[in-house]
Amino acid sequence: MLITNNLGYPRVGPFRELKKANEAYWAKKISAEELLQAAKSIRENNWKTQQDSGINLIPSNDFSFYDQVLDLSLTVGAIPERYNSLLNKIDRKYNLDLYFAMARGFQEEGVDVTAMEMTKWFDTNYHYIVPEFTKNQEFKLISEKFLNEYNEAKSLGIETKPVLIGPITYLLVGKEKETDFNRIDLIDKLVPVYEEILSKLAEAGAQYVQIDEPFLALDIDDATRTLYGKVFEKLAAAAPDIKLVVATYFEALADNEDTALNLPVHALHLDLVRGEKQLDTVLAKVPATLTLSLGVVEGRNIWKNDYEKSLILIKQAVNILGKDRVWIAPSSSLLHVPFDLDNEDNEESLPKEVKNWLAFAKQKLAEVKDLATLADGEVDTKTAERFEANKAAAESRRTSPLIHKPEVKQRTADITDDDAKRTSPFPTRKATQQAKFNLPAFATTTIGSFPQTKDVRKWRADLKKGVISQEQYDKEIAEETERTIRLQEQLDIDVLVHGEFERNDMVEYFGEQLAGYAFTKNGWVQSYGSRCVKPPVIYGDVYRPADMTVRWSSYAQTLTKRPVKGMLTGPVTILQWSFVRNDQPRSTTTYQIALAILDEVQALEKAGIKIIQIDEPAIREGLPLRKADQKDYLNWAVRAFRVSSSNVEDDTQIHTHMCYSEFNDIIEDIAAMDADVITIETSRSQMELLDAFAADFKYPNDIGPGVYDIHSPRVPSTEEMVELLRKAKAVVPAEQLWVNPDCGLKTRAWPETKAALESMVEAAKILRAE
Repeated sequence: MLITNNLGYPRVGPFRELKKANEAYWAKKISAEELLQAAKSIRENNWKTQQDSGINLIPSNDFSFYDQVLDLSLTVGAIPERYNSLLNKIDRKYNLDLYFAMARGFQEEGVDVTAMEMTKWFDTNYHYIVPEFTKNQEFKLISEKFLNEYNEAKSLGIETKPVLIGPITYLLVGKEKETDFNRIDLIDKLVPVYEEILSKLAEAGAQYVQIDEPFLALDIDDATRTLYGKVFEKLAAAAPDIKLVVATYFEALADNEDTALNLPVHALHLDLVRGEKQLDTVLAKVPATLTLSLGVVEGRNIWKNDYEKSLILIKQAVNILGKDRVWIAPSSSLLHVPFDLDNEDNEESLPKEVKNWLAFAKQKLAEVKDLATLADGEVDTKTAERFEANKAAAESRRTSPLIHKPEVKQRTADITDDDAKRTSPFPTRKATQQAKFNLPAFATTTIGSFPQTKDVRKWRADLKKGVISQEQYDKEIAEETERTIRLQEQLDIDVLVHGEFERNDMVEYFGEQLAGYAFTKNGWVQSYGSRCVKPPVIYGDVYRPADMTVRWSSYAQTLTKRPVKGMLTGPVTILQWSFVRNDQPRSTTTYQIALAILDEVQALEKAGIKIIQIDEPAIREGLPLRKADQKDYLNWAVRAFRVSSSNVEDDTQIHTHMCYSEFNDIIEDIAAMDADVITIETSRSQMELLDAFAADFKYPNDIGPGVYDIHSPRVPSTEEMVELLRKAKAVVPAEQLWVNPDCGLKTRAWPETKAALESMVEAAKILRAE
């Protein structure tokens, strides 16, 4: 029988139990013991679900309260010095408060420390906490989470495969906090901690340990390839009784095949969804001692597996390696998909026909088991029935009239280069816009959303349940909008926003109003920490049937003489933060969305909204991991943004927003988007990200570097923001600078929001005076 292998499982709970427990703990409403119990329940449920699904190699240590990279930083003692001041101030019993301070910052009891930087995990919408390294960095094992969770599962009678982020990937996803060294040079200090970890797991009886090294599927140099061999020789020697499993994912091995295949490990995992074609060359080279884990079930999207297609790959491998050396697995951790399709009972937003095309994490486990059974050849009646149902679902999806709209396809095919160009160059537009708006130097604004309190969320829930009428809901939203406009006027912010109180999520809200979309009820996926999103499902051709945002933006503009920004989400971000159809190129789907956003931009402009922000925080996230594939993506991604934003008058000011991304390697493409103003996250990195905008390539348009971190509850001082703005002014001309927070304020509370914005406006005024 072929072995079934799972790389990781969602950890927030089927109904976001971890989110609720974390936030209750942060609000001091539950104890550390209660939070730990909530986490234990989730882990037990996950392990038992996988065991019941017939998974042989079940992961442990894939659970995290906030982020698995942060977990490893704490495990190996990579704790920045600024957190030393916390050690006598917080409860160290479980390291929870130190851990959360590293993730969220800490501002209590006379201690004020900032959070660590956060960015995207490769090309996913998952955010990790970036490790910080210094030249004299030391590592020491200070947490045994990996061991505790292995033993916890064992006490339930479940043998698990502990999961660790590999030492090379861990260093490479981090950042040097000093300039005169390379973080990869710390490997000799880090490997002994991994050896200690493996020794402890071996002593506890662990049979397999999974070491995630996704950098083996990226562009790496010869020195790094050589380093992989040396490092894994040491790891294999540290615990010879443990079967090491190296997991690669998100791309094909390509030029790293020889390196990966010759590591002294028991098994190598391949992503055969992103890198299907690699199997041919890998099978020609695989050593006689190596087992292959075939990632044939999509770990990052929610479409049913095509059993017939997957079985071709599996049988190809079995014919060469034999059944004993082939495992069946998802392509990556299932962290990136929702828990359970069985929790969806909402046919109005998720039609039965569309639901039949989907598989969530629990269903993907069943797919892995089915494929192993089918490939093994001894097929029981129920598996045979599921195979027939799978073929029927695939055929239904290929032929369904729900999917295809000829008029949408034609409009997309008719896009020309002229549709992606503004009428005048930026300097001309800037002069026209300044004459219209008469904004001061260091103009202040926010990114769009304001706090969505329990009351706001309750109104939305009550409307869905029929507890309140549409009229009552609209009245509450109108009053909240007016309160927010008045507050912004009182704070003396220059360009206002309406607050987005009518919106649930910046992608879901638009998807609900676009044709070609379906929606889940409990399809939650972790974005970072306690932040969960419910990505909509793009199953068909996309178009805009009616206005989406005009009503509330126009209403807000009637309340004030100051300009109010229309707030939209950009086509690439709507694509990236949805579960996207996989039956046509992603570029085609993006152009369809771009035309829908263009229709909304023009409707806003016609309604008198002359500053329009089209957020594209995911444009860097969508960049292919291999450099050879990046230019093609950037060409169509930038063009799609320009299609959505170009067909407007010169005096209409287009803003865009990006957050938690590195821009150095794509700065010219960011400039090619030709937004009049770009706002970016820079506070956690202390304005380091601005270096990309001011190095050899001088960014030509206006920039709003975020001056405070909205993902942390701490309120920075005016002086702190002034210092950041001075850093910005040192690299970007003052006449190009705007002043704003890092991101939207939706997740924050009103008191800290008011205090932080008050300081922000004061900081802008100080810079004007200077």
